[in-house]
Amino acid sequence: MRLGKLGLVCVLASVTSLANAEQAVSQDVKMINLAHQSGCVTCHAISGAGKGPNGLKPIGPAWQDVAKKYGSDPDAKAALVTTVLNGSSPYQSHWKGEVSGFAMPPNSVVLNEEQADELVGWILHLAD
Repeated sequence: MRLGKLGLVCVLASVTSLANAEQAVSQDVKMINLAHQSGCVTCHAISGAGKGPNGLKPIGPAWQDVAKKYGSDPDAKAALVTTVLNGSSPYQSHWKGEVSGFAMPPNSVVLNEEQADELVGWILHLAD
């Protein structure tokens, strides 16, 4: 059986699409594991469906909410990486009234800059 040019293109596109899907799942697993190992999931969930302790608002914003809020801002990634590593000020909360936590603690003791950059990049794509 011979494939025409269009058939060959379709087969190659399918193989490429499958490889991209496997790579995305692999990245999801890697980032979820990193988040668990670093303690991020103590305060954050991927989606906004969860509640915090005793039915309170969640401690930190869900990552899909972070992605929706900051995903279109070209400067957001660098600012969020800095926040992840250095923590945030309780006086400048961007999530007041939406979460029960006041500030994000510094995480540079559990994440290096490369890990934080990769994790934040992954988080910002969760709104897609």
